[in-house]
Amino acid sequence: MSTIDTGKSQDRRALRFANFTEVSRDLDVLHAAIAGGTLRTSGNWNAAQVFNHLAAFMEYPFNRYPSELAAPPWFVRFVMKFMRRRMCFGRMPAGVKIPGVRGGTVGIEDSPVDAAEARLRAAIARLDREAPTRPSPLFGPMSHEEWKGLNLRHCELHLSFLHTR
Repeated sequence: MSTIDTGKSQDRRALRFANFTEVSRDLDVLHAAIAGGTLRTSGNWNAAQVFNHLAAFMEYPFNRYPSELAAPPWFVRFVMKFMRRRMCFGRMPAGVKIPGVRGGTVGIEDSPVDAAEARLRAAIARLDREAPTRPSPLFGPMSHEEWKGLNLRHCELHLSFLHTR
């Protein structure tokens, strides 16, 4: 199976979420498309992998970061310091791979799509109501609004590859 260079893909939905209620509404629409057999993906992951990936990155700052993400090199932290605002409130670029991480990222395990969706909805609910307890390995301590913004941008990025036809 060949992979798509998602950094160059034009086949994406234009998404901009102001809050997690809007993400949940989009998940409702995607859920209906999955149930109706009309969901189409334009990236390299299926819906369950997208949902699990988004949920994992919402869970890490509450639970524990995987070792691959826990201690980025100093130069990566230095560069990301200047991108913090953009990543939280601007747009996340597609096609970025985390250096030194097999496959370029983590948290993309496949599972039954209903379980992945439930996991994502639970992670959204928790992040919406409470601030994470661990600092970001890239950005250090962050406000609750920054955590929410970062994850809203992450949802925009990955959910943009899921289409209802």
